[in-house]
Amino acid sequence: MAIISISLNEHILEDIGRLKNELGFSGRSEVIRAGIRKLVADEKDRSKMIGIVDGVLLVVNPERYNDDISKIRHKYNKEIKTQIHNHLYTHKCLQIFVLKGEAERIKNLVRDFQSSKKTEYVKLVVS
Repeated sequence: MAIISISLNEHILEDIGRLKNELGFSGRSEVIRAGIRKLVADEKDRSKMIGIVDGVLLVVNPERYNDDISKIRHKYNKEIKTQIHNHLYTHKCLQIFVLKGEAERIKNLVRDFQSSKKTEYVKLVVS
């Protein structure tokens, strides 16, 4: 098995430690491997999308980055049918996007949010 080196801030390390204990993982590496497997599986599912797609996209971001999120959102006005914006108590925002559009555009929308350093959580649910 290959060994890689990554840098993580203290908050992420605490979260990984908590997951390790709560879910019974044998170590932090196992938690990270499980997260990577989930990301790979989600991407495989997304890559199979074709034609017109209906779905919901959840995005959580720090409140201070709302302008950056809005820039991404405006690129996909045609695909975003409804948006709900909610302020969370932790100075974060929850964005809920109801989507309908060509699979490739939906994939690009999700990719733009996932690759942004301004988002903390991105989850696509398709019908």
